[in-house]
Amino acid sequence: MAKISRRHFMASTVGMAAVAASSPIFVTRADATPGAGELQMVATPPNPNGAFERLFLLKGDALSQPITTIVTEEGAAVPQRQLEEGIRRVVRIMHFNDMHNHMTDMHKKKGDTHRMAQMVKKVNEAKAAAADNEIVLFVSAGDDHTGSVFDELLGWSPDEFVADAGYRAASAAGVDLAVLGNHEFDRGGEMLKLGIDRDAEFPVLSANIHGSAYVRRDEDYVAAAVGEIKGLRIGFIGLTTAVDTRVGIETDPSLGVSSPVLAATNVYQAVEAVSDVVVVLSHCGYGRDMHVSGKAATARKIGEGDFAIAEAIGPMGTKPCVLIGGHSHTTLNREGIDADNMVNGLLLTQASANGKFLGEIAMSVAAGQGRDAWFSNVSLHAVKKRDDRVSASDEKYHALEHDGDYDAAFEAEVMAPMIAALDEKMSEVIGSVADATLINSERTRADRYVGEAALANFMNDTLVHRSATFPSGKVDFSLFNATGLSNGIDKGPLTFREWFDVMPYADLVDVATLTGAQIRDILNSNAKRLLRAEEVEGTDLGGFVSRGFLHFSSGIRYRIVPGASATEAKAVDITLHGTPVEEVLKREYTMVFPTYISLGAFGETWNGNVIGGGVAGDIKSVDVRGLPWNHTGLVYRNEIIAAIREMDPISKDTGALLDGRVIVDGQPT
Repeated sequence: MAKISRRHFMASTVGMAAVAASSPIFVTRADATPGAGELQMVATPPNPNGAFERLFLLKGDALSQPITTIVTEEGAAVPQRQLEEGIRRVVRIMHFNDMHNHMTDMHKKKGDTHRMAQMVKKVNEAKAAAADNEIVLFVSAGDDHTGSVFDELLGWSPDEFVADAGYRAASAAGVDLAVLGNHEFDRGGEMLKLGIDRDAEFPVLSANIHGSAYVRRDEDYVAAAVGEIKGLRIGFIGLTTAVDTRVGIETDPSLGVSSPVLAATNVYQAVEAVSDVVVVLSHCGYGRDMHVSGKAATARKIGEGDFAIAEAIGPMGTKPCVLIGGHSHTTLNREGIDADNMVNGLLLTQASANGKFLGEIAMSVAAGQGRDAWFSNVSLHAVKKRDDRVSASDEKYHALEHDGDYDAAFEAEVMAPMIAALDEKMSEVIGSVADATLINSERTRADRYVGEAALANFMNDTLVHRSATFPSGKVDFSLFNATGLSNGIDKGPLTFREWFDVMPYADLVDVATLTGAQIRDILNSNAKRLLRAEEVEGTDLGGFVSRGFLHFSSGIRYRIVPGASATEAKAVDITLHGTPVEEVLKREYTMVFPTYISLGAFGETWNGNVIGGGVAGDIKSVDVRGLPWNHTGLVYRNEIIAAIREMDPISKDTGALLDGRVIVDGQPT
């Protein structure tokens, strides 16, 4: 039998019959196309590997006004309350967030860590042991893409597509639903659509994404859904961060993300009306406004995060509701429910990131008795790391992953074919490293936020040299953001996989034309973003300092005077190709920007907003988005790799050095 894609079902207009007449929110009509203030309820097949017996999508515009009506076509069943008053169901929701394609982490010395397969084992064991009144679900809170070598299977264009590894693995694992995270859009809407169409056997949700030319609302994703299992109706609402999603890109200029609070308040009561329990899948981040948690080493812009969402919808509801979060990589409720994570009657939870934990919420729900007769518990199941070098006599041995800790069949049938597809490319030796003293991971992480970093110097100078091959010609300068520099490299052969880990994010090459005066303004703003000497102690330099600090190629040289505060910090002694900037303020130059920065850097604020990341003083940032741009379409990582293939071993002689291009007053030289 030919496979029928989920998109086919989501785009269909097969409707539903009316729910009980006592529910004022329902309307039955021959043409159930939703109008203003309406959502259409449409049946869709559940993931065959998942738990739901029946699944219904809620399609329509969740942004223009509050939803007052759910419309259905005549002739088919709909979710109805089936349980008698007081009958209990135990709902166990297993969840992960921000997997970033870390389903299997491969290591040639330690052995492979089978993160998703460990989760699959736990979920399947829970399902097998479930009592008659017990329900086990499995969900993703977004960012299933970008961050590991599996990204390369997605490709950058349809002809490069091999698989959407994250969605293919989640489908086989039995994930019932997922929310769209910001990193789902990193390779563009066209590739995301292809991944959904070919590999997502579950619905993806977002009530506040809109306008994409490729990923279409009601065809590829919907605002909300209602699943039915063992007589219980469980409603889901998806919300996506409005801060860090890549909007404004040339290939999908109409893509937008509206307020998650607006979307949540518009749809919440409608979803609750057709559900016994509501689950909000929020890829918006823990906290609100500026917040420190998870991957953030300093305060990070969250915007309308989970606190704001819970405060908005909590008073609107009467039924049990939980919010499963993502985006901020926060570890919540590790020791049970933290009282701070109960907000207006909603339980907030999150399970770190990169497959470190499998989260679990267990709720006991009494039918028809709302929030007065429910209770819940939360836990985090640690996913074990592999290290085959550790002997059985070592006290660390039992905390590590071993055969039997993961679902071997899942790994063999689902992950192994994708790993095989990757192996040839990822294991390819692209070059060699002669001296890693200044560019190993420890040194790179120590340097990247506080001043000059040798690996960033190498990358920027390499790209300037490589630009001689660009169709538009050689550029004057290049820059790269500190948060995009994730790892260093070691002495010896350098593989594609190892360089991927240096810069795992999906950036293209954008070339700006800008004046000396504009470069001066960027450098002055950069000086204020430096992690200052008094801030270094107590800051996890392995985490994200999300201030947008930039590194530049050797043609730009300057000195940072930190002053008494970030407000006073400034760039002085600026030279461009050896000429003082004051003499070339009107001269035009070309500079490479990674896409993340050219789009304004979102929460890292090269968009005219106040500089974040814990920088005091409400300092307005430079907005680079209005510069004249040449969007080359070239992949930043691929251009660096092409250059590495052609050069001598990486060393000081090939640009992996510290040359004083930026000097920070007060730092040793």
